[in-house]
Amino acid sequence: MALYKRELVRQQNREIRKGVPGDQLVLFFKYISQLHNLDEITFLCIGTDRSTGDALGPLTGTLLEECGIPHVIGTLAAPCDADTLEKRLAQIPAHHTVIAIDACLGPKDAAGTYYVSGTPLYPAQSVGGKLPPVGEYSVAAVVNANGPRPYSILQMTSLHLVIGMSQTIANAVTEAWIARETFHS
Repeated sequence: MALYKRELVRQQNREIRKGVPGDQLVLFFKYISQLHNLDEITFLCIGTDRSTGDALGPLTGTLLEECGIPHVIGTLAAPCDADTLEKRLAQIPAHHTVIAIDACLGPKDAAGTYYVSGTPLYPAQSVGGKLPPVGEYSVAAVVNANGPRPYSILQMTSLHLVIGMSQTIANAVTEAWIARETFHS
């Protein structure tokens, strides 16, 4: 019975989250840009600069700031990790829509994919963490295959892959809102 329930939950989560390749990530952000002004969005980039695999969030946050995207929480200079998440959440204005971005582990064939959703993200779930769900929208970037020692897997994740995935996310965000701002000007 427990196995059945776990599989049912997995199926429900797969229906909510959609795995997309990097070249389709911009469509997700363009959809959001049609519903929300950039000035009312906070990008919550979760992770730490002390682990290769988990650095996706802070790398993405830094790239977003460098592109001129306002309201970014979680950068290489000031990461938003398990120790600071709740404090950083309290800094987000109540009227802002939150897009949570984090690295995750997944099936072997999913590495390099992005799970996008109009639902909250559950940070640290793949390593057994119990943090509050965050965001109205979420991007979980699969940086490596899940296995028996998730912390070790994150430590040994390819920095090249993580940097590339961070750049893809930042480029998609920038393209979605710059295209919209240019069109409406």
